[in-house]
Amino acid sequence: MAVQSPFEAAETDGGDVGPLGQADPRLRVVLTVAFAVVAVSLTTFPALMSALAVSIVTLPLAGMCVCTMGPRLAFLESLLVVVLVTLPFTVSGTPVLGVGGYDASVEGLCLAAGVALKANAVVLAATGLLGGMEASRLGRALQGLGMPIKLVQLLLFTVRYVDVLRQEYTRLRRAMTARGFRPRTNVHTFRTLGSLVGMLLVRALDRAERVLGAMKCRGFSGRFHDLHAPAFTARDGVVAALAVFALAGIVGLEVLNAAVA
Repeated sequence: MAVQSPFEAAETDGGDVGPLGQADPRLRVVLTVAFAVVAVSLTTFPALMSALAVSIVTLPLAGMCVCTMGPRLAFLESLLVVVLVTLPFTVSGTPVLGVGGYDASVEGLCLAAGVALKANAVVLAATGLLGGMEASRLGRALQGLGMPIKLVQLLLFTVRYVDVLRQEYTRLRRAMTARGFRPRTNVHTFRTLGSLVGMLLVRALDRAERVLGAMKCRGFSGRFHDLHAPAFTARDGVVAALAVFALAGIVGLEVLNAAVA
């Protein structure tokens, strides 16, 4: 059985294009973490709006279309609707709206709006910086940044073989259907589904042992050796400088508005 190194796999839903898409993956990971830390620390609306604007700008710079983000943000927005509806009624402050004996406060509305802005800014920035990155490149970046090698390997093998497990599950369900199994709310159905999960785990363990044996036969010693390690270029320096300037501007706006308030 041929075994492909996760560093050579090509699991991606798009290519890395644009100035950000072609930047050093290590830089993109660092910028994502830095932006998230700055965004969640903001408290004033001008700074939050500027952070959201910067996160939106990252999308075209990464070769993504802003108009296609609607479906991707649908799940996040559905969760934020719950926050926007309930949070104003759970925070004490100046009443602004009464519903069924409960008062929504101005402070609660501001807090809910801040949470929504932070969440959208972080998700959009992470999508722009990491959304088009292959799992193999992300693994290289994490390893280059000093992430424990076992965690990196766990990530890469999960991405590499999750579809294999899905195919195995599909085959087992098809075999059950061919034998007349119809799920119902009874003991037989629960016992059968438990056997399905158990068989899936057994086959996954067996495949893992065969893959490990094949890798050891090819000289695997616990670490993947990357022949195409990313290099920090002058273009990456420009991207890093612009990113630091943008983050500094957001922090400066936050400090200025906090001082005025």
